[in-house]
Amino acid sequence: MCIRDRVMLAPDEQFTVLSLPGDKPKRPGVIKSLSLMLGPDFMTDIIVVETSDHARLKLQLAYNWHFVVPDSDQQSKSKIFNVRDFTGDACKAIASRVRSAVAAESFDNFHKYSAKIIRRSVFGEDQDGKIGNLFEFCANNLVVTNIDIQSVEPVDESTRDSLQKSVQLAIQITTQSQEARARHDAHREEEEAKGLLERQRLVNEAEAEASKKRLLELRADCNAVESSGQATAEARARAEAAQIEGEAEVKQAELRAAASRIAMEAKLEYARLEREAEAVHRKAMDALEVDRAKQLSDIETLKFKQTIAAIGPDTLVEMAKAGPETQAKMLGGLGLQGYLVTDGKSPINLLSTAHGLLGGSPNA
Repeated sequence: MCIRDRVMLAPDEQFTVLSLPGDKPKRPGVIKSLSLMLGPDFMTDIIVVETSDHARLKLQLAYNWHFVVPDSDQQSKSKIFNVRDFTGDACKAIASRVRSAVAAESFDNFHKYSAKIIRRSVFGEDQDGKIGNLFEFCANNLVVTNIDIQSVEPVDESTRDSLQKSVQLAIQITTQSQEARARHDAHREEEEAKGLLERQRLVNEAEAEASKKRLLELRADCNAVESSGQATAEARARAEAAQIEGEAEVKQAELRAAASRIAMEAKLEYARLEREAEAVHRKAMDALEVDRAKQLSDIETLKFKQTIAAIGPDTLVEMAKAGPETQAKMLGGLGLQGYLVTDGKSPINLLSTAHGLLGGSPNA
């Protein structure tokens, strides 16, 4: 019934039992019901698809659905009963669309854009390329409003191994690209430093040549003064020449120090970039090791749980009780009521021990 009012059945009327599919994947006749729920509700199904490169995948999908029932149109209300197995028909229709869409995609492309491919195959696209948000069944006014991709698992073991190898290869390629980028940047900065150093050397040589030219000019002036016989002018020229030479040497020393500082800064920057690249590589390797350890731990935990489940709690109880019961039976068979075990090193109160073995009390 699609209304909430009470209805009295006539003598010739009877209830119709709805047989709907259930479970995952859907099996017919699992759900028996006297009423048809209008929703909103969801149903879950598992389908197996195959990509264009023959990779078989198991998808678990959940669909949100509801019936569109107008209040004024009685004929539209009765349309919801036109399809008796509406869940089975809806799951088959959606699975058919998903299989056809996945069959046209490669495994790598489906792995990257699985949600977009599945939603586009079911809801379709408009003229602007935007994915819709409704999938309507006109036969019974059933509307599917959303698809939730709960899991995507490879069916074949080889496909699962290929997926894991592709993830590891992507991490390795990213690490190598970062290392190559760091080496390239370090090499570029080293070449820039060498260029600055060479430019500075040329500037220093030009300044040295200018200083030498001035020195030669001063020497010429000195020679002219000397030839004229002026001793004081000669002494002054020599003093100026010595001063110029000293200034030139000081300037060259400063330039050499600047060149050394530039080379040292370039080396330090190269070392820093190399350490950063090594840290990124080590972080990626540590993440891989942590993931591997986590997977091994999950496998050991599952193995222990399965072992305990296979043995059973009753067997564990019997194993725990087996030791004490066996000892009690052995003492009863030997006719002993008790025994004493010692390593020969710890002192024993023989008096109280004898009383205890005889059944008496120490104060008797």
